[in-house]
Amino acid sequence: MKNATFRQLRVFNEVARHLSFVRAAENLHLTPPAVTMQVKELEGHVGMPLFERRGKQVSLTTTGEYMLVYTRKILATIKDAEDAAARLQRAETGVLTIGMVSTAKYFMMKMLAEFRSKHPGVELKLAMGNREQLVQMLQNNEVDIAVMGRPPKELQTRAEPFAAHPHVFVSTPGHRLAQRGHLSVEDLRPYDFIVREPGSGTRVAMEKFFAEARVEPRLQMQLHSNETLKQAVMAGLGLGFVSLHTIGLELSQGLIALLDVEGAPVVRAWNVVHTQSKMLSPAAESFRYFMLEQGEKQLADQFGRFLPF
Repeated sequence: MKNATFRQLRVFNEVARHLSFVRAAENLHLTPPAVTMQVKELEGHVGMPLFERRGKQVSLTTTGEYMLVYTRKILATIKDAEDAAARLQRAETGVLTIGMVSTAKYFMMKMLAEFRSKHPGVELKLAMGNREQLVQMLQNNEVDIAVMGRPPKELQTRAEPFAAHPHVFVSTPGHRLAQRGHLSVEDLRPYDFIVREPGSGTRVAMEKFFAEARVEPRLQMQLHSNETLKQAVMAGLGLGFVSLHTIGLELSQGLIALLDVEGAPVVRAWNVVHTQSKMLSPAAESFRYFMLEQGEKQLADQFGRFLPF
């Protein structure tokens, strides 16, 4: 292993993360043959195969699983060393990897554009997933800092709320409930619901709301993205429970209706999160400060007008 290179370890980590040589090549801006060559060279240094290949299926060998643990420790240590050097130079440069739950993409792109305009020396990389996936990214040190709703209890993290995060009930504008005024939770009982997958923060908030109201919702369909869920609601396939921050465009165009349900909106918080063991780079500290200072105002400016009740 003493002759293994940083590049080989980085390529190995990327293939292991996606279990795909093609996806790793795309993310690293390499060709698939170049990725294969780097992995083979590393396997030569280790003396054992790191992956099993069966057709298009790729999986880690037992050796590969062990090596992945140490590879991630090495890469994390190198990243910490780079961040420490940047701190000493007091330079806001380098790569900043920001993780975010998929719901946050509806407002984060605008905020990232403003952050980038103030810190042009920082190269931004984004990683997106549901809550469980983001917790795994934090645990594996794959992101420097994360934007999410419910902070993880599984890890020792520093979670700081930066803005309110309302969740609302929605329907197609022609739905009979959209024509009524204030609704009780009982009024929702006869209707089908389209929901996010288990593990998403939106699903957890919805289940908690109904459990406290002692109402069992009729779950008609489970979807893995906000976009697909919105399309299903607009098509009249059922009611939805979504983050207000995902439906600004649809509300402004009259494609979705908000339902005035007792106890809603369900207001949670957006948090900026990092592991306690991680020393933040100047770029990450600047991003953290920016979110805490600007987050609430920007979200209120974008979405505050959509809550009439």
